[in-house]
Amino acid sequence: MGDTKTRAAPKAAVILTERAEQRVAQLMAKAPDEAIGVKLSTPRRGCSGLAYSVDYVTEEAKFDEKIETPGGTFYIDSASVLYLIGSTMDWVEDDFTAGFVFENPNAKGACGCGESFMV
Repeated sequence: MGDTKTRAAPKAAVILTERAEQRVAQLMAKAPDEAIGVKLSTPRRGCSGLAYSVDYVTEEAKFDEKIETPGGTFYIDSASVLYLIGSTMDWVEDDFTAGFVFENPNAKGACGCGESFMV
């Protein structure tokens, strides 16, 4: 048997559900011409410290995580990856709200309104 070691393919930091991928495709379908993808970041805000933010991006940053989806490229801000590893991102829509929802195993707590979280 030789000394060859096989390595598992790297896993994406965040798993997108099918609904989240469909939403990325919808966003890219109506994106500004200069947009190359959609980017998730975790800016500091809210009473618990960090929030989730999804925006169009026009250029690829060097250390951003890049996930190819059927409808377009999904980026994760390099400074945010640490807080998001192992998370699942879903898109939920009902009569009252529509938005991305995160199941984040790294979050130690969240504020009551669900707008921010802490690690």
